[in-house]
Amino acid sequence: MTLLVRRNAIVLVLVLATALAVGGYVFFGRESVPAPTGPRPPAVREVAVSVTYPAMKEFDHEVEALGTLRANESVDVTAKTADRVVAIRFEEGQQVQAGQVLVELDSTEERADLAAAEAALLDSRSQFNRSRELFETRVLSEAQLDQLQATLSTNEARVAAARSRLNDSIIKAPFSGRVGLRNVSLGSLVQPGTVITTLDDLSVMKLDFAVPEVFLATLAPGQEVGARSVAYPDEVFRGRVSSIGTRVDTTTRSVPVRALIDNPDGRLRPGMFMTVRLVRSEGEAMMLPEAAIVPEGDRHYVFVVEEGQARRREVEIGRRRPGEVEILGGLALEEAVIVDGTLNVRDGSPVNVVERAAPDGTEPT
Repeated sequence: MTLLVRRNAIVLVLVLATALAVGGYVFFGRESVPAPTGPRPPAVREVAVSVTYPAMKEFDHEVEALGTLRANESVDVTAKTADRVVAIRFEEGQQVQAGQVLVELDSTEERADLAAAEAALLDSRSQFNRSRELFETRVLSEAQLDQLQATLSTNEARVAAARSRLNDSIIKAPFSGRVGLRNVSLGSLVQPGTVITTLDDLSVMKLDFAVPEVFLATLAPGQEVGARSVAYPDEVFRGRVSSIGTRVDTTTRSVPVRALIDNPDGRLRPGMFMTVRLVRSEGEAMMLPEAAIVPEGDRHYVFVVEEGQARRREVEIGRRRPGEVEILGGLALEEAVIVDGTLNVRDGSPVNVVERAAPDGTEPT
């Protein structure tokens, strides 16, 4: 009995000692452990971004080609008869009117021929008139009257031919335009076909060019064209398609096209080489700057700003043009799209919008 009591006393003492030790460690240990020191973990910073808004714009289809200018009307002014030049009535580069006399040839022989033909005509007409009176009184037969009628008609034709030869000795401008360089001098002997000068109507220029047949469906009369020349590199000359060829060239597989360009100041000249840009509107499309598109494989994404955060959105794209891409789906016009800063954000990143602009650079409304 005494031994059992002693053992229980020893166990009780050990339990009390253990409890005191644990309590002391807890109490004094907490006091001795220093509080954590150092900076707190940094907060997530907002990424500065610029945003833009999709916009509905006219989508123009552009085709480039090479063309050559031609005058609206152009002709080589030539002689029709063999004679000497007796008068030159124009200056090189002069603007002339239709019917204006340019050159006169020696017409002495032509005038004499006309005078002789007119005299013969006058005589035959007088004889015919007298013969009709005789025919009515049956003094002259019908055959004799017919012969006099034929003579009258022949002399009338001779007068017309003589007058035509006389007119050919006076060379006139067939239409209004600007004359070129003079190829004859006073006293020059010209032959039929000799080129006196050139005449060009430069008020409107014809621009001829060829377009590959693949673009044939995009061509239509009235389309606007823009043309540049190395002579005026900083200027675009505007015109419109006037006609489209009816055949496709089997060698080049292209179709000829002609446009008309107004040329009031006469700076454009026939034969000039032009770079042609033809534009055809294909209706409105939702457009977005190319910089806003984030490609991943064969998919395309944008980041839109929603409640201060960047949200990745998959979009469907369509046609492209320099600096812009068409959006076919996945985006609304009123949504703000990150255009600068896409490389620094992820889905859910907090953002700070520092600049807002429409795709054309103006403030959105």
